Amino acid sequence: MEFHDQGIIISLRKYGEYDAVIDLMTAEHGRHAGLVKGGMGRRQRGTLQPGNEVMVSWRGRLENQLGTYAVELRNARSASFLNYPSKLGVLNSACAILSVTLMEREAHPALYKALQILLDTLERVDDRPENWGALLVQWEIGLLAELGFGLDFSCCAATGVTEDLVYISPKSGRAVSREAGAPYHDKMLNLPKFLCGGGEINESDIRDGLHLSEFFLEQYVLQPNNKKIPQARRMLLDYLTY
Repeated sequence: MEFHDQGIIISLRKYGEYDAVIDLMTAEHGRHAGLVKGGMGRRQRGTLQPGNEVMVSWRGRLENQLGTYAVELRNARSASFLNYPSKLGVLNSACAILSVTLMEREAHPALYKALQILLDTLERVDDRPENWGALLVQWEIGLLAELGFGLDFSCCAATGVTEDLVYISPKSGRAVSREAGAPYHDKMLNLPKFLCGGGEINESDIRDGLHLSEFFLEQYVLQPNNKKIPQARRMLLDYLTY
C-alpha cells in the first residue's frame, strides 16, 4: 500500500534512538501518522517541525499499519513563528486541537485548506491578539461545522430577529437577541460581534470568542470521547491583556 500527498505536520515524537513518528494533516487522507527513518537526526529534524508543509510518500504492507513516510519540505513555516510567542501559541493550539478532535485517516480536505489559510495568514500579521484571535475562533467554529456541529448566528433562536444578537444558547448553539436573552443572561454565552459580521475586533470579544468555541468543542466533540481541551489551547488566554 502507498500514497503520495501533501500535508502539514501537527506533531512529532521520538521513536527509538534516531527515528520519529509524525502526525500530519494531509490534503486527501486526513490526519495520518507515519514513521520517518532518521527523523530525529540533524538532517531531518528541522523539516519535521509542527506547522511545516511537506510532500510525503507513505508506504505500508497493510493499510492499517503505521507505515513509513518519505518527506520533502515544501514550506518551512515553523521558523517564522519562533520569535513571536502568541503566534507560536496559536500554531501549537491548532495542531493540538486537530490531534484530539479528528479521527485518524478520515479525509477532511476542507479542514486541510482551512489550516493552510490560518497558518498563511498568521505568518503575515504581527502577534497582537487583534490580528489572530478572531481568525482562530472562526477556524475552530469551522472545525465544529465540518464535524457536524455547526453553530447558527443568523437570527435569534427565540424570536427570529436578526439584529442585536449578543448571546448564544449553550444548549442549542444558536444566537439569541439581547431582549430575548436578558432574563437568562447569566446562563448564556456572549456572542462576539465579529461572528455576526460587524464591529471592531477587541480583546474582550476575542476572549468571549475563545470561551465560546472552547465550550462547544468540549461539549460536542471532546467530552463524549472522554477527552479534554489541550493545554496549548487553554494557554492562549494568557496572551490577552485583560
